[in-house]
Amino acid sequence: MPKAYLPYLKRFAIVFLIALVFVGLFNEAMYYLQRDERDRPPQTIELVIPNGTAQRIAQGEEEVAIPEGMTFVIGDVLLVRNEDVVDHQLGPLWIPAGRSASLRFDTADKVAYECSFVVGNYFGIDILKPTTWTSRLLALAMAAPTLAMLLFVYSLVAVPLKTAPATVPLGKDSEVEK
Repeated sequence: MPKAYLPYLKRFAIVFLIALVFVGLFNEAMYYLQRDERDRPPQTIELVIPNGTAQRIAQGEEEVAIPEGMTFVIGDVLLVRNEDVVDHQLGPLWIPAGRSASLRFDTADKVAYECSFVVGNYFGIDILKPTTWTSRLLALAMAAPTLAMLLFVYSLVAVPLKTAPATVPLGKDSEVEK
């Protein structure tokens, strides 16, 4: 590699390190400021159907102790425990009175299951992709080189490199003034 490129490589290395640190700090700051329910490892989430739920729904009560919808991440397991005296259904789950049933979520999706223990008979579930270290590193890998190139070009415009003037080799037929 010609020595003429060394100042450019040194500057690019410095600019790349600056961009990497800046993007890393910025990405992590934004991650911590914008964290939500998907920024956790998969877990088992229990949903309890209280005793008397079927009776309250049959009487037309609007307030039932079950949330209207829930958010999960891929890998979560929904464990539904039926403490009611009536059998209930949640989508593919049939939950006999006094028993439990579970459902594992393996793909990101937004679903509405038919449900016998909520007002309106539909239960909305959001399954999200979790935010992982690999997705955060991917964001860093995509942003740092782009910022580095931008900063490198601007640095060359703002503070040009001082390079030695180009020398023209003298041939046999060239005359040199003395």
